[in-house]
Amino acid sequence: MRIAPAASLLALSLAACTAGPNYHVPDNAMAKAPAANRAFASGDEPAYAQAPLPDHWWRLYDDARLDGYVEEALKANTDLRAADANLRRASYIVREAEAGRTIQTSLNAGAEAARVGFFTEPLPGTAWSYTLGAGVEYPLDLAGGIRRGIEAAKDSSEAAQAARDNVRVTIAAAVTRSYAAACSANRTLAATQHVLDIQRQTLDVTHRLFKGGRGTNFDVTRARGAADQSAAAIPTIIAKRQAALFELAALMGRAPSDYPKELETCPAPPALKQPIPIGDGGALIRRRADIRAAERNLAAATATIGVEMAELYPKVTLGGSMGFAGPFKLFNSGDTFGGGIGPLVSWNFPNRKLIHARIHAAGAEADIASARFDGTVIEALRQTETALTAYAREIDHDHALELARDDAEKASDQANRLFRFGRTGFINVLTAQSNLANAEAALAASQSELTDRQIDVFLALGGGWEE
Repeated sequence: MRIAPAASLLALSLAACTAGPNYHVPDNAMAKAPAANRAFASGDEPAYAQAPLPDHWWRLYDDARLDGYVEEALKANTDLRAADANLRRASYIVREAEAGRTIQTSLNAGAEAARVGFFTEPLPGTAWSYTLGAGVEYPLDLAGGIRRGIEAAKDSSEAAQAARDNVRVTIAAAVTRSYAAACSANRTLAATQHVLDIQRQTLDVTHRLFKGGRGTNFDVTRARGAADQSAAAIPTIIAKRQAALFELAALMGRAPSDYPKELETCPAPPALKQPIPIGDGGALIRRRADIRAAERNLAAATATIGVEMAELYPKVTLGGSMGFAGPFKLFNSGDTFGGGIGPLVSWNFPNRKLIHARIHAAGAEADIASARFDGTVIEALRQTETALTAYAREIDHDHALELARDDAEKASDQANRLFRFGRTGFINVLTAQSNLANAEAALAASQSELTDRQIDVFLALGGGWEE
């Protein structure tokens, strides 16, 4: 970052200048680029609406249970509590910086014993003296170092607030994802149970045919094996559901065992009833909390340059003092009272090379912050475009798998009917039921993935931090 040339102390005082560059978003920043502010390249799909994202996007699901879970998590989540505490700490740092430009007072008292000629002359007696006074100082801050320090502290505090807001976004998405995962597991469980019921019906028919002399024991064994394989998938599905419930409890600040028991029977995850409102790139840049944090960090780094540059100039402090000083025998006498007022000037002139090194180091930090700001904008746009594309294509994938499941279910039913009337072999029945099981599993996985991709879109859009 280019650093403003040093001005003389006189120019600073007459023009009331502040050392260092005045911050503004760089003209060449990615956040100002036309390509970053236009409509999303992947947003021209029926699944999306060119409308602003609402503050609390999870309410688009119209699920009161989900609303309650998110609200509880935003009050009790431990990560958010830590982010709130970090924000409070940043606000106190601002107060500390602001205290640097207030009036400072001091009190002093002392006593001293002296004996003249102690080492060379055998003079008797010791002289006692005392000091008792008070002082007051006010920094003029002609170079603006204190003002730049306050500016940097405020910018850092605003960055901490943006970081806290980003935690809120992440928690809202995580709660919605865990809730959806638990209900998706129940939907997968129901689909698996449906296939298992068909296979057990086939097993019963095969067993009756075997007893009636129309089948073989081999057919019975194969039918039982297919049913056992489907049954074996059920414990894993239940374990995934419980893991999602334990995660949801932790997100809400609860002990894992205190998970919402009502979700053990939720039949399906919440579903959107309308296209997702996505806005455009400009709205995304204004809304994303991580972009705001990166921009505020850049502002703080820029102000820090001024803090370092102010060290090149003298520090002038208006001060005054009054009190008593003299021998104890004149204690409280008017002859020992005195005072003074005037500017106090300090200047570490010999350290100019060190100060210049710090200025250039601060400029490099600002360059780093500028690069991170641009990188954060680019990454936010990449995440959003990727999430929009993934969700739109998963919709197509899910629709194709739904058709495949329907065909597999019809084929399984037809194979069973033909087998009962002796018009096809048992191997065709097993094949059709295996295809149905695979189709049901693929569809259930796609439907779970579809809900995940929805949440990815909302997370990339960066909403939900507004209180």
